[in-house]
Amino acid sequence: MARLVLSLDGQVLAEYNMNKERYTIGRLPDNDIRIDNPAVSGHHSLIINILNDSFLEDLNSTNGTYVNGKLIKKHALQHGDVITVGHHQLRFVDQNDGDAEQDEFEKTMVITPGSQSPDKLRAASQAVEQAAAKAAAAPAAAQPQSAPPAGTRPAPRGASGEEPVAIAKARLQVLSGAFAGRELELNKALTTLGRPGIQVAAITRRAEGYFIVHVDSGKEGDYPLVNGTAIGPQARRLHDNDVIQLAGVKMGFFAG
Repeated sequence: MARLVLSLDGQVLAEYNMNKERYTIGRLPDNDIRIDNPAVSGHHSLIINILNDSFLEDLNSTNGTYVNGKLIKKHALQHGDVITVGHHQLRFVDQNDGDAEQDEFEKTMVITPGSQSPDKLRAASQAVEQAAAKAAAAPAAAQPQSAPPAGTRPAPRGASGEEPVAIAKARLQVLSGAFAGRELELNKALTTLGRPGIQVAAITRRAEGYFIVHVDSGKEGDYPLVNGTAIGPQARRLHDNDVIQLAGVKMGFFAG
């Protein structure tokens, strides 16, 4: 099933499954996809689904309908097409090509660790070790542990001394750019992301949680952002719903 991903300025606003024959796009409330913005006409565009094909038509809108930056009157939609209506974008995603899209995203943003400088990866690893040790020590410092009753054996602990806990699964969801809406499962101990020569970071999965650390960038001091703040040279622990900005791409971090 095809779907449309609605976004504004790189921020995903909604997704629509294309399970009907006709979808109208416009500013008025009677549209299937309502975009309440003055730059959008009352009934701006129409999408017709026939079997496995989808066709877009402009409904004589004031500001026109664009696909991949080109003004159109009628257009046969293809996987990955970006429809511009006023200031908003609708990305057409064909579920039949979902695997190809995921492969394309991973080839673009996921980097093999062996392609990075060993010295920089070593420095990143050390930063994560320090951050993980600090995270593990924080609960113990805040709440002193009482001695176990005589004759009992203490429960087994992790390497850093904390009680072993199951690490919740986590994923990234792309919030901006051509791959908006795509997700990446963080199921490896180390996932290196970004664009070499622009900005590269690593996300590590540890007993203490998930940490992001800067690896490399094209400009000195150009660090990834988490919730709008540069992480600096130290590793930062990630929390559910954090927003990462890396190499010009915004991604949401979701745990569980």
